[in-house]
Amino acid sequence: MSLDKAHNRWVIWLGFFVGCLLTVFPLSAQMQWLRPEWIALLVIYWTLVMPLQISITLLWVVGLFLDILEGSLLGSHALALMAVVYVCLLSYQRLRNYVLWHQTVIVFMVVGIHQLIDNWVHSLTGSSASSPLVFLMPAFTSALVWPVVWLVLERFRVQYRVT
Repeated sequence: MSLDKAHNRWVIWLGFFVGCLLTVFPLSAQMQWLRPEWIALLVIYWTLVMPLQISITLLWVVGLFLDILEGSLLGSHALALMAVVYVCLLSYQRLRNYVLWHQTVIVFMVVGIHQLIDNWVHSLTGSSASSPLVFLMPAFTSALVWPVVWLVLERFRVQYRVT
């Protein structure tokens, strides 16, 4: 057994912590619809890179923690993250072989599914988006920042030898 092999899974936990902080960072009411879905981007990245090491329990806990942070209906983010990880696990072998711009289109669709589920749950409680398609704006901005997120996380994964 090699002693130089590092697991460094704390990088994943730190990433989710930073993602939660970016998610609750205060913005104006108009800018909140432009905030990328940081946690969904992290889930997509870690599912594509290490699909067997990403725990459903971890994602459920992160989703519940995000619900508590945002004060939303308990379980709504967890349900949406389960849909994201399900779609990514179904096609991770194909997705990670795509070029980065093609992944961006897929990220738009997957985060759009996340937003659709989240908006659906919020509409059941009577607090859905005001405009019909404004809830897809975070999917668009998430797709725009995906190449940067991919490159930064890939650098951290290689530098800290996360396995």
